[in-house]
Amino acid sequence: MPDDVEIRLLRHYVAVAEELHFSRAAQRLFVAQQALSRDVRRLEDRVGRKLLERTTRRVTLTPEGRLLLARAREILGLYDATMLELRGEPRSLTVDVVGSGLTPALVLAAARRLAPEVEFFARFHNGTEAASPLLLDGRLDVTFGRGPGALEGLRQRPVRHEPIAVLVPELHPLARLPAVPLESLRGTSPCIRAGDHATPGWEHAVLQLLAPFGVDPAMAHPHVRGGDELAQHIRDRDAPILTLTTQPAIPGAVLRPLVEPVAVFPWMMIWRADGDHPGLRALHQAVDDLAAAHDWLAAPDDAWLPEPEASQPTPATG
Repeated sequence: MPDDVEIRLLRHYVAVAEELHFSRAAQRLFVAQQALSRDVRRLEDRVGRKLLERTTRRVTLTPEGRLLLARAREILGLYDATMLELRGEPRSLTVDVVGSGLTPALVLAAARRLAPEVEFFARFHNGTEAASPLLLDGRLDVTFGRGPGALEGLRQRPVRHEPIAVLVPELHPLARLPAVPLESLRGTSPCIRAGDHATPGWEHAVLQLLAPFGVDPAMAHPHVRGGDELAQHIRDRDAPILTLTTQPAIPGAVLRPLVEPVAVFPWMMIWRADGDHPGLRALHQAVDDLAAAHDWLAAPDDAWLPEPEASQPTPATG
């Protein structure tokens, strides 16, 4: 048929549309930039529509280009998965674990032990708000965080009610306490934007927690990512940082549980509804095993949960 499109043309177009830069897309594909430009023009001729607006400074997508990008990702994902299945090769699974050492990373490590034949790739995104679109268009298979609510095309299950903790400079007065009552944070300007766990969903939850106690967090700085930057932030600010019990050790700081109330963060696992992969099954088994072994979904009767999770029934698993 005259309007048939080669898979290669779609693959090359997607790279350009995602990078919005011909040179970077060519490097990503290991092809010559001239050949890449020629293939994009050939695709435009084939579909009879302009897909990209090109200037000397920038590349942007036309409305038709945006439509094709979404459909081309679906076509390429299905094509690649089919080829791997026909060859008997399991497709790799890309998993957003939010940050190193956190609960999602523990789940991924357990899944790798359960399914050593599966190739998992870890990614670090800024929470489910950033990851959900990547799930829906196939660039990501699984993510963790607060549930996005009912969203067509996605499924979710509870993973853990993880206690919220306080990271305190080792010479800070609160470091002498075995546990930190929430009310004692009043006047300390605790930070809620430092650490790889600090996603928009985390901020939304912790602001709910602090407001009734009159605790005003420090908000006037960008998010702090990575262990080295977190250690520097502790030294510069000399103030408590709200975090989770899985927070990796930071030089110059001690981790203390938060009490009165015991507050928990509701981790969820989110994946595409059409997901059927041995790696996904291994992740489910890992959650089951870890939750059973460590009471991950248990919490004191008076434990604090953010809204809307506190008012919702426990979602179905699997």
